Amino acid sequence: MNLTKWLTISLSCIAALTAQSPAHAAQYQVGEVISLTGVNARGGTGMHEGIKVAEAVFNQRPGSVKIKIQTIDDESSPAKAVAAVERLAANNVIAITGGATSDIVGPAATAADKLGLPFMTSGGTSSEFLTQGFHSFFRINNTTGYVKAMAGLLDTMQINKLAIIYSTKKSTSEMARMMQQQMAEKGVTVTMHPFEATTVDFKPIINKIKLQDRPDAINMIGYENDYVGILRATRVLRPPVKAMVGAWQIATAKMYQDFPDLVDKTYGTEMLPVPVTFNRPEGQAFEAAFRKLYPHEPDYLSQYGFVQGMLLFEAIARAEAAGTLEKGGIAQELRSTAVDTIIGQVRFSAQGDNEEFMQNIGQHQKGKIAIVWPASAATGTMEFPGTPW
Repeated sequence: MNLTKWLTISLSCIAALTAQSPAHAAQYQVGEVISLTGVNARGGTGMHEGIKVAEAVFNQRPGSVKIKIQTIDDESSPAKAVAAVERLAANNVIAITGGATSDIVGPAATAADKLGLPFMTSGGTSSEFLTQGFHSFFRINNTTGYVKAMAGLLDTMQINKLAIIYSTKKSTSEMARMMQQQMAEKGVTVTMHPFEATTVDFKPIINKIKLQDRPDAINMIGYENDYVGILRATRVLRPPVKAMVGAWQIATAKMYQDFPDLVDKTYGTEMLPVPVTFNRPEGQAFEAAFRKLYPHEPDYLSQYGFVQGMLLFEAIARAEAAGTLEKGGIAQELRSTAVDTIIGQVRFSAQGDNEEFMQNIGQHQKGKIAIVWPASAATGTMEFPGTPW
């Protein structure tokens, strides 16, 4: 599938989001298990918004298949995510999407696999999912793409000493180990500082980094609440570093709105600048569709949700046309997917991994987010050295 087809699909939504579906169209139920409350709510809400835009876009294009999303809030709880999958299966959904983090995706995808339901996510980045023997697990991003981006940025900064502070959760621990390996291979001295998910006072760790490690930069690998705690501690102790580089869920407009004094000049993975600027027609079409449903700008999380939703819905439509919906056809169609999307190329391996995935890096700059890495995607210049304090 090429960009023109994706643009055509998106423009159909812009023209008539409120149009009625054809009477003869078959409607299929798709389950969404997503964190709308709890510690993962910020990331989960972004993904959810993108999925809902995909539902609207898909249902407004010509075709004999329509999609109805059934959403259950897992409250950021793995156990409740499993219960949600089981409840959705009882409601006769034909596939599951969602999953805000790897700790949620793991048990949810396992439950879906046991029930014979395809599972599509942008939240399960841990490499272990590729070795679980899942029959129909798919993800559009992975840890490798994030690590390449952060390591590339730090290499551009010519960092010699790096302190990595990371959550002991599954995906963040893996990312930290991969970052340590990549940076060490570049000759960088790396120190590692794990913390439990329940940690609220980061001053002891930051003080150790300040007095003992004395790094050029700090790499924060965690989630929204973790970043807030870490940055509050650094603002008090003021370690003499040149940059604070986060992973996911920090380079978003919402983080700046809520914590402007904490996040300014920090870096994080991000596909889009803020204010949003789409240079390609298909991105502009997505933005227009998003703004018809939500009063704020889309971010990379909503982009992910949109892409994972569209890919899944397209696969359902193709399987329905081929008469293979009840014969593993959705997974078969996804495995044959090769498409240029608004997040770049997507091509799934036999294990369901998008091997084409690569992230960009954005920097908070006084209410805006500039893409600063790679150079080919840059919309602004790094404010380096620079920290929030």
